Amino acid sequence: MLRPAFSCWAALLLSITQVFAGTPTITAVGSKFFTSDGGQFFIKGIAYQLVPTDPLVDTDQCKRDAKQMLDLGANAIRVYHVDPAGDHQGCMNAFADAGIYLFVDLDDFPTQIQPDTPAWNQSQLAAFSTIMDEFQKYDNTALFFVGNEVLTTAEVSNAAPYVKAAIRDMKAYRDSKNYRKIPIGYSAADVPGLRPMLQNYLSCGDNDAERAEFYSLNVYEWCGDSSYDGSGYAELQKNATGYNIPIFVSETGCRVARPRLFSDQAAILGPEMADTWSGTIIYEWIQEENDYGLISYGPKVDPMVSTAALDGFPRSGTPMTVSPDYGNLKSQWATLSPTGVKLSDYSASASVSPPSCPTSTEGGWIVNGNAALPSVGQTLDTAATASDATSTPTGSASQPSSSSTGGGATAGGKEVTGMCLGLLGVMLGFVVWL
Repeated sequence: MLRPAFSCWAALLLSITQVFAGTPTITAVGSKFFTSDGGQFFIKGIAYQLVPTDPLVDTDQCKRDAKQMLDLGANAIRVYHVDPAGDHQGCMNAFADAGIYLFVDLDDFPTQIQPDTPAWNQSQLAAFSTIMDEFQKYDNTALFFVGNEVLTTAEVSNAAPYVKAAIRDMKAYRDSKNYRKIPIGYSAADVPGLRPMLQNYLSCGDNDAERAEFYSLNVYEWCGDSSYDGSGYAELQKNATGYNIPIFVSETGCRVARPRLFSDQAAILGPEMADTWSGTIIYEWIQEENDYGLISYGPKVDPMVSTAALDGFPRSGTPMTVSPDYGNLKSQWATLSPTGVKLSDYSASASVSPPSCPTSTEGGWIVNGNAALPSVGQTLDTAATASDATSTPTGSASQPSSSSTGGGATAGGKEVTGMCLGLLGVMLGFVVWL
């Protein structure tokens, strides 16, 4: 039982925390995402890329879209390309006010890891870092992707070490800057020839500094009125059972059969998969030539007349729902609200072991999961990736060569006891002044 005096101070601290608390942040613990208020987080997301460069610099448009997404039931957006030099404060605030989190890719067209000629160099690291620098300051930044569908066949699986090296170095950069531990991972193409080797490779090994902090799949298997078994989702669940980090669907929304029913949402966010999977992101928000849109900003126009309408599709304005897809998704999400587990009940049992690292197989996965990762700037050595070598190659393989400035996390805590009463007095005075 708390002593009366301590109980008073605890109550004061709780009140002050509630007054000044911002958007709850998201972290990865074991195989699940949790918010900083202790609840498990399940993703109901939308792919959001209105323009090729950066959709998060038009505050008025973000406000209009955030309001509409609130109606839909979304709690997250995925943005593939951003300009780190842009002003994102207005858009990030608009989405935060609507309870919507950002899932953002660190790579861009010039900096993405290429499957045929994979590399991870200083220029890429610097570019990824500038995006992290910009978006880490927002509480509703949920996570960072280091790549999207880099590997599309087993034949190019020798690019996987470069993806994992990017994860390693961006984790090291984040921690060297004392940034919040925003999870860092990868968005994969759903390729049968890479299952489950790639997901296991990115999360395997004894060195936590090298492991991904989440894994996600772009899945378009469930088309029309399919089923859990008929779609292949049962196989996805089988591969993910017992996985040691959060896993989720980073794109879905097959349009082979129309209208889109989104009945897969009941599997992902329901009893069949919700104990393992952390949710889903629907492709996509805006109606374009590919016909995946949930909303449009007006009828198609002649792009020669309206240059702001890329491919003839307006990129801003009042969002108008695309029927019946928007309504079908809204109806699905309205019935699906998994609660999961509280962090306080989960963390004590969250010691999920990493999977075994996959070994190379003739005609298939060609990377030995136990081989050392490439250092920054190291070129591909196919012999090394397929060998049993475990020694570190030339150069630093534990952190980026120029990303160590700023120092590590402060190990304080034991020294704060003597300062508590003084700080509480100052805080109390400030609250009274307000």
